[in-house]
Amino acid sequence: MDNVFTSHLANLSTPVPYEEATWHPFLRDAANLALPHDRLAFWLAQDRIYAAQAYPRFIALLITKIPLDSTDPSIQDRSRRALQILVGCLDNIVREVNFFEDTARRYDLDIGGVEQGEGQVWLERKATRDYTAEMARIASLGTLEEGLVFLWAMEKVYLDAWSKVSSALHTKPESELGRTGQALRDLSYSWSTANPDFSKFVQGIGKLVDEYWAPPFQEAVVRAERIWARVVELEAEFWPQLNEEGKMRISRM
Repeated sequence: MDNVFTSHLANLSTPVPYEEATWHPFLRDAANLALPHDRLAFWLAQDRIYAAQAYPRFIALLITKIPLDSTDPSIQDRSRRALQILVGCLDNIVREVNFFEDTARRYDLDIGGVEQGEGQVWLERKATRDYTAEMARIASLGTLEEGLVFLWAMEKVYLDAWSKVSSALHTKPESELGRTGQALRDLSYSWSTANPDFSKFVQGIGKLVDEYWAPPFQEAVVRAERIWARVVELEAEFWPQLNEEGKMRISRM
């Protein structure tokens, strides 16, 4: 099946330009080896909140919306494939959280604990709270189809953003990387087109979205377009700003 609907979304002009989500100054600094070590640690701590807490809940709620009790063979087949993909999302996120923590240890990135209280190094950003709240809202109140659009949009933006960084770092000699560059090389590869597993994962979600939103388009298309635009906005806001990490580290008495 042609990627009709996902192509439609990806080609939309959004209120927040797509490039702000995929080529933010944070990402440009990462690609140019100009990103401070603490800013990378700060971002990774925020992303771990998203991955360890919000993402599993989001996926779990989408699974509850799959019509597994349908007696229609075509719906049964599509539902089983949706379940397979969403269960794969849970498997992936467990590996990803472990990858975060392994990378932090290997390159001395101080990400601290994921829970509030003892062991926490960084305050949670408003952008992180906004993102995870929107995930919970869509997964709770939206349809399965809308949730799948949100899921694909998140992964699509990530793929496009980190592919640029990975491509840029691939041209840098090992001697220039340092520990921050080495961490960025490992992280960016994981979410880039250079990683065939992640590319295939994002493509698989996209194909499922295209199937659920096959022409003729449903009346809910406007809501899907708003979801796409909202994810672009949330992704753009999720990248830390210049020197923000200096104000967000938790001081210890």
